Amino acid sequence: MAGRTARPPTRDAVFGLAVFAVTLGLLLVRFLVPRPIGVSNNGDGARVLCGAGIPWKGGPESYVHLFYGAPAGACQQTYVLSQVWLTQIARWLGEVAGLQSTLSLVVLGLLGSVIAAAAVTLIVLGLPYSRRVRLAAAAALLLVVADSAFFGYFASVLGEGAAFLGILLAAGGLLLTARPGWWGYAGLAVTLVGGFVAVNAKVQTLMILPLLALAVLLVRPATRRGFARWLPALLVVVALAGTTWYAQQTIEPPKSPFGEVSALPGDDSREINMFNTIFLTIVDGKHDTQADLAELGLPASFAQYAGNGWWHAHPATLDPLYLRYRTQITRGNVISYFANHPGRTLGVLDRAAGDLLTARPDYLGSFDQSAGFAPRAQEYRVPVLSSVTKLLAPLGLFALAPLWLLIGWRAWRSRREALGVLLAFLLAVGAGQFVLAALGDGLENIKHQSVALYCTLLALALAGVVWNAKPTEP
Repeated sequence: MAGRTARPPTRDAVFGLAVFAVTLGLLLVRFLVPRPIGVSNNGDGARVLCGAGIPWKGGPESYVHLFYGAPAGACQQTYVLSQVWLTQIARWLGEVAGLQSTLSLVVLGLLGSVIAAAAVTLIVLGLPYSRRVRLAAAAALLLVVADSAFFGYFASVLGEGAAFLGILLAAGGLLLTARPGWWGYAGLAVTLVGGFVAVNAKVQTLMILPLLALAVLLVRPATRRGFARWLPALLVVVALAGTTWYAQQTIEPPKSPFGEVSALPGDDSREINMFNTIFLTIVDGKHDTQADLAELGLPASFAQYAGNGWWHAHPATLDPLYLRYRTQITRGNVISYFANHPGRTLGVLDRAAGDLLTARPDYLGSFDQSAGFAPRAQEYRVPVLSSVTKLLAPLGLFALAPLWLLIGWRAWRSRREALGVLLAFLLAVGAGQFVLAALGDGLENIKHQSVALYCTLLALALAGVVWNAKPTEP
């Protein structure tokens, strides 16, 4: 493109290797010094451990369990989690290192650090700006990736870590796709891999699939036009959809909490999520309980269960009437309620925005027991961004909405460039995950908002660094 200077590929490769080496070194120091850190298992990790061949039956843990053996027994994986694939790789690497049948979260954290460093490097290489701007972007991205609200998930058996890594890889792939020559094809390959990991990280992240497919089609490669532009993008979209469909079919159909065999991934938890949304978010005992029950089609006697979730000591599931009214515990019923009560919905979203900005739930510890800290103690080695968002948390939507507007405005300004597509993608994923968690989970909303916060901060980091920067190449 006239007026812009293309970057020499060889010089770019050397620059990328230097960025990767420095980034990886910093992440390894952040992970291991003075002792390894992770995120303790809140109980959900049983699914990941099962997929990794470890039928773990324990409950929530106050400390990080750095090593998991492979006890005798069996378990059934109920839905696909891409963190399982990472733990399987880590377990294989551990066996190569002589750990035999043990899953080491230290090895898993090292693997996550390598992937994160590679993804940051790819984003930097994909940015069409001066080296000074790209180095500033690398520093900003590191502040997000290494933040204490996110980094520990890389060394955990929870699904959020894979979502973070997949989104980061997809971001680098989208930016590289717009570069000329083989860089663009490499970007498509990275987008496919990162998208596959991100889409399959959790049941809730399946909504990333159509958003990423649209982003791939909207990115404009620098030198490819017509058929040469559309065919590779279409192949990536088809491959992403096909591999995701295949992955979702690799597990046996799950059973609902009442024993029925389901046909869709995550059906075993959907009733639980809707139950918690109804009895913790809607029928919470703080509003007109009888009117809410009537609108939901539930009996007035269920008022005694207001504020009691699925795992509380006195849930509605124990009521003799529950099986009769169980058909009302559905996503459609919940959506209809929120659509008819905009005031309540806005209040729920405002509280959820505060949870999102809070960043870290206080019950997930960072250290193993041998470190000598109190149960559920958390590390604050890189607390910069999450500390700022926590200060903003009481403002709820009054703080979150302006941040999203800034991202949206910067995305619109660069809508014809890959960066604009990427910012719009991150904003859409963040907003989508926010709504899903706010209106569809009912509990643990701070943890469930972590993907939305992560996307928001990634977008802000990129938008802030390049706000007035001028592209140096197509």
